Amino acid sequence: MAKKGKRYIEASKKVDRQTTYSIEEAIKLVKEAASAKFDESVDIAVRLGVDTRKNDQQVRGAVVLPHGTGKSQRVLVLAKGEKAKEAEAAGADYVGESDYINQINQGWFEFDVIVATPDMMPEVGKLGRVLGPKGLMPNPKTGTVTMDVAKAVNEIKAGKVEYRAHKDGNVHAPIGKVSFGEKELAENFTALMDAIIKAKPAASKGTYVKNIAISSTMGPGVKVATPAK
Repeated sequence: MAKKGKRYIEASKKVDRQTTYSIEEAIKLVKEAASAKFDESVDIAVRLGVDTRKNDQQVRGAVVLPHGTGKSQRVLVLAKGEKAKEAEAAGADYVGESDYINQINQGWFEFDVIVATPDMMPEVGKLGRVLGPKGLMPNPKTGTVTMDVAKAVNEIKAGKVEYRAHKDGNVHAPIGKVSFGEKELAENFTALMDAIIKAKPAASKGTYVKNIAISSTMGPGVKVATPAK
């Protein structure tokens, strides 16, 4: 087991691991415990009561956080003709088709999100082996396979966050930066949790949201009370 640094140990003393806090209290603790010299991200970890081995219990989607994530997303749009022009006008960082597909096959990953039009998916699908493990494959459920490429680019640039339950049923996603105000972080937290709750699969039985924690990049996790929904 890796040793914890002195900063982490000192920060951990501020948090009672046995206590479940309100989101307002949790955010205050996370901000107080953040001690890195850079603006740490604030992340959420949600444990869901789903069995992701079953197709009818998959949880995946996206939501635009009201205050963004504090991180600039580099967007690659794979589209042709007019749709490529729309993507460029919307501010996409990279726009193209086979040229970028070839670059990705050769190991180029200077982007954070890919948006593709449906007609490009037969070619994009061939990249599944390299994009899948990195979580970069476009998907209609997250709005990254669409004909409305301008809307997709604008939402991503505005702070759209994708969430997905991994094989252990856990969801991890950013909700902002330590430099954000407490109200901003709380509103981002609520927006993301509302989306996750709405995405509950009909086949999921029992407790859906089992536990929630938030933390800064270098700080300890703080347990948050589950929403009464």
